[in-house]
This record gives sequence, structure tokens and C-alpha cells, in this order.
Amino acid sequence: MSSRARLADIAAKAGVSEATVSRVLNGKPGVAEETKQSVLTALDILGFERPTRLRRRSAGLIGLVMPELINPIFPAFAQVIESALSQRGFTPVLCTQSPSGATEEEYVEMLLERGVSGIIFVSGLHADTGADHERYRALVDRRLPVVFVNGWLPEVEAPFVSSDEFAAMELAVSHVVALGHRRIGFASGPERFIVVQRKLAGYRTSMKAQLGLADHEFDKLVALSMFGVEGGAAAAQQLLDAEVSAVICGSDMMALGVIRAARQRGLSVPGDVSVVGYDDAPMMEFTDPPLTTIRQPVQAMGLAAVQSLLEEVRGHTTPHTEFLFRPELVVRGSTGPATGQNW
Repeated sequence: MSSRARLADIAAKAGVSEATVSRVLNGKPGVAEETKQSVLTALDILGFERPTRLRRRSAGLIGLVMPELINPIFPAFAQVIESALSQRGFTPVLCTQSPSGATEEEYVEMLLERGVSGIIFVSGLHADTGADHERYRALVDRRLPVVFVNGWLPEVEAPFVSSDEFAAMELAVSHVVALGHRRIGFASGPERFIVVQRKLAGYRTSMKAQLGLADHEFDKLVALSMFGVEGGAAAAQQLLDAEVSAVICGSDMMALGVIRAARQRGLSVPGDVSVVGYDDAPMMEFTDPPLTTIRQPVQAMGLAAVQSLLEEVRGHTTPHTEFLFRPELVVRGSTGPATGQNW
């Protein structure tokens, strides 16, 4: 792109003349501070690199690193966090990963080059016990404020904000047991993720406490697959073969996959099998049937993440611990009384 085209794009985005953009970029006097900030913000949004002498003015940038936007729970988190940052005068920079796109590490390098004031990681590699976590310790060592959402690394001195996955499974199991279900399956993503380990522990503990299950009885009742609709459908095959009457899922997307797999077998939901999701992502109340699920307190968690980060940005120390937020059971149409049928 030519420099003239770049000036035109920046000017259009900032709502000023090309001459004003040129004066800001070249450090000429006579430009109001508010106008200067508008030009610099336009520069950031369009992805152009700031001149070296102006990079220190990017103190208002906050990186937001997310795994993807296909699962609607992630756009929900992004909306809450971006809105909270904007209201406080900061400019969020959203970085989402895709199979063919930039990695989390590449995004972090890009954000560091742009001089961000801090980074919020949502369900990133910090939640993957098989990943290298040295990168996070390096960020903390360089005094960059960071906050992590859903995941826990006790060796990293930073605030962590999580939904209480263990308590979530207690709520889910109690709900379907109260409906008369006894053969209750659990479908979730890979066990290397901390959120899965916690959900699995909550499920097993609750099943033992409420139904008296022994360890060996979980072999056919637990199906760990991939996150997403396809993963849910794959996990459902094992669980339906085991003749479960209810399935508790690690995400809403997996729950939709379980419902699809059940219907392909000619089973009705909740007539033959009850299904519980996790997240209460947007639109789950409009699925067929409306999904019973465990609601992550996204609003409260997002605000807590922003407040913790900005305290660190302003030089105030926040507790380097994990803040656990209690989820909520949302009962809709995908769960019903056990019928006693055996297929």
C-alpha cells in the first residue's frame, strides 16, 4: 500500500484531514491532544505500526487473546471485556486463533511490539496442562500486567478468574438425579485441560455421593472427545451404547452434538435421554429443545478480569490467586423425568 493510500485510510478512520495525520506522524506541533489520540487509535485499529517516538502513547492498548469465536461463549466474554475496557478509556485489541492463523505466542509477540499495557487471556494455553507455560512466567518477569480467565497456574504470579467447574457438576448431577436418572453419562473435551479435570472431578464426586457409584462403574459413563458439536456427537455414541438416560456435557456445543446423535438413533430429548450443557452461551434458550445448562457468570467474570488487570496497570498489587465464581443451573426443555426405558 502506498503512503498516500495509508494516510487516506487513517484520515478517514480518525475523521480528520490527511494533512493532520501527516503532522501527527511526523511529530509536528499545532495538533490538539484529542485529535492526536484519534489518529493514533485509527493507526492501531487499521494495523499500521506506530512511529517509534509515538509508541509510548500506546499505553491505552490492552490485548485480549481468545482461542476462537465459533463457540458463542467466547464472543460473549469478548463483548463484556471490550465494553468494560472501552468505558475505562482503554482500547482493546482482540486476537483470536484459528487452525490456519497466528498462534497464541505470535499474537503475544505482536501485542508486545505494539506496546500494550497488559493482556487478558481467555481459555488459552494456560488451561492446557500439556502446554509450555514458561511464556507466562516470562511476561510476569518483565512486569507486564496479565490476567487469566478459566485456567490455573499456581507457579505464575498473576490474578486468575474462573468459573467453579466442580460446583457446576454438583449442580448438574443433583438436577438429573432429582428427575430420577441413575445412569448419567459425562461428555467433555480432552482431559489435559484443567477445566475438564475439574468438571470430571465434580461429576465423579457427586455421582459417588448421590448414587454410591464405585470407581469401575465410571468406565462406560465417561466419554472424553473433542470440544464442539462433532465431539459431542462422537462422545454420545459411547454413552448411548452404555444405555444412559442422561448426559452432562462440558460445553453447550457438545450438548447440541449429543442431542443430534440421540435423534439420529430415533431417540427423543428429553423423552428418552436428558441433556445438560455448560456455559449458557447466547441463543441456547432458542435451541430445540431449549437447552438446560450451567450458566457461567460471564458478566461478573469479565468485569473482575478487567478490574484486576487495570489495578496492575496502575501500579497497584492485586491478589495473585484464583477468584472462583459460582455458576448457576438454568433449567429448560432438554431435561425431563427418567422414563425407565432401556434401549
